[in-house]
Amino acid sequence: MAMIHGGEMVVRALEQQGIREVFALSGGHIDPIFQACFEHNIRVIDTRHEAAAAHMADGYARTTGKPGVAIVTAGPGVTNAVTGVANAWMDAVPMICIGGRSPLSDEDRLSLQTMNQIALMAPITKFARTVYQPHRIPEYIAAAWRHAVSGRPGPVFLDIPIDVIYSPTEEDRVPQYQHFAPEGRPAASAESVDRALDALAAAERPVIFAGGGVAFSGAQDELREFAALSRIPVFANSKARGAVSEATDLGYGSFGLAMHPVATGAAGGQPDVIVMLGARVGMFTGSSGGIGTPSLLPPAATLIQVDIEPEEIGRIRDVDVALVGDIRETLRVFIQRARGRQFKDHERWIAGLTAAKAFHRGMFDEAMAVPGRIGIHQARLTREIANVLDGDSILAVDGGETSQWMGDQAIVENAGHYMSHGYLGCLGVGIPFGLAAKVANPGKKVLTIIGDGSAGLNIAEIDTAVRHNIALVTVVNNDQGWGMIRHGQLARYERTVGAELGPVRYDLVGAGFGAHSELVTDPEEVRPALERAFASGKPAVLNVMTDPTQPYRLPGAPKQAARPKAEDEHAKGEVEVPYYGKRKAAATR
Repeated sequence: MAMIHGGEMVVRALEQQGIREVFALSGGHIDPIFQACFEHNIRVIDTRHEAAAAHMADGYARTTGKPGVAIVTAGPGVTNAVTGVANAWMDAVPMICIGGRSPLSDEDRLSLQTMNQIALMAPITKFARTVYQPHRIPEYIAAAWRHAVSGRPGPVFLDIPIDVIYSPTEEDRVPQYQHFAPEGRPAASAESVDRALDALAAAERPVIFAGGGVAFSGAQDELREFAALSRIPVFANSKARGAVSEATDLGYGSFGLAMHPVATGAAGGQPDVIVMLGARVGMFTGSSGGIGTPSLLPPAATLIQVDIEPEEIGRIRDVDVALVGDIRETLRVFIQRARGRQFKDHERWIAGLTAAKAFHRGMFDEAMAVPGRIGIHQARLTREIANVLDGDSILAVDGGETSQWMGDQAIVENAGHYMSHGYLGCLGVGIPFGLAAKVANPGKKVLTIIGDGSAGLNIAEIDTAVRHNIALVTVVNNDQGWGMIRHGQLARYERTVGAELGPVRYDLVGAGFGAHSELVTDPEEVRPALERAFASGKPAVLNVMTDPTQPYRLPGAPKQAARPKAEDEHAKGEVEVPYYGKRKAAATR
């Protein structure tokens, strides 16, 4: 009778769902899984930190729409993965995290790396279980997968004790599961769709706010068709950016552009009908409270909300038309029942939004042109990145102000091609997200831009890129500090504490790992350096020295104090900046 171990069962179950790569960090508790991956030719991308492995599984799901898999060892391996799992939980991203566990036979004996991992993971997962018998491993993998992808997606966690995963089991005792998730998805009723269409047909300034539900239901084609049919502009959060191409007059970035004064002034008012399409009401609609931002959902606007999760509908404010269903299937009903309907002319509204998009992207053009600037203006750096990427490229963005600078300049043309922060506001995701995107899309240009603060969290994963020949281009926006914290402290206290990092040579770090690396200090060299990085065909690190005195501050906003380096320099209005020497603060300051 043939015998198999638990690692073989895990890999066969994952293979059944089409998994061909996993993100992991080795450990004795999970060795049988690694060995089975080798036997089945499943690629093990082993990282330098378990947080990165979890972030990569998250990023893989964001760019493909399918769960990524992270495998980590017991104890500290699991605790290191917590941040990555929590990030996926907050953003409703499907991923599978499998952890090793101390042996069942040593329960309550203070064995190595023993702890209650299920209690740790349960609050941040849809499903968290320990597997107690070897032959039930396929059953639990199937259950975990089903929970990850059903309804609102999210992360799941399994831990497998070392004495369970190593135990040989008779092969004919092990059940096989062919279909892990239910087929077919629910759609909203035709009656509720008609009510929504009635409101949209009467709207003067309608908008669609698209969220992760669009991406993870695979609804890009349906959303594009409905937007074209109704001529309703689409705004998107980071998970859905590009679902309607931003190179067209119907595709836009952040929800905030819908309230831009250039658009509302040209069209005579704010949005009057808003469709929340697989998007939640909260921080990204300016409606979470306590953060000082106005709501992007005007009280007078008719609110239509479509979500797979009934409990999500009506969070914070009343909803005029509530539709429960999968986004793709519900959009198909929208398209079917919208044909032949007459929608109002929205061209004045769309023209105003198009002008607002162009104005917003160019709002730092004057500042970029100021001579004698200390370092490269961040808008210049991010503009050059956006211009060098094509419509099929993928962009991962990581950092407080870095994400704001890049978010303004990016032109995203497909869902899953822009990945950035979500509700956890987790720094350090950029390199792991970029690596996962390149693994999933080896033929596409993939670039990650990170702040120098974020760089410190997962810079060692450049080694992972080199060892696995993952040709990710990483750009460090190096303003020599925690920019968002620095500028906030200067505005409040006219000094900084714990916000300065100095002129770190991230290019030398990259070179030490074997990556193509360059230091960039001249704005005219940004684009050539980007082109050389892509042409190298290798993992690449560009360390771009940007202006440490330049906050992400909209033109016309109150000015902040220049960054002080020492009392005497501050009195003279000068700062000492490595690579640039002693300079006066930029004229725009």
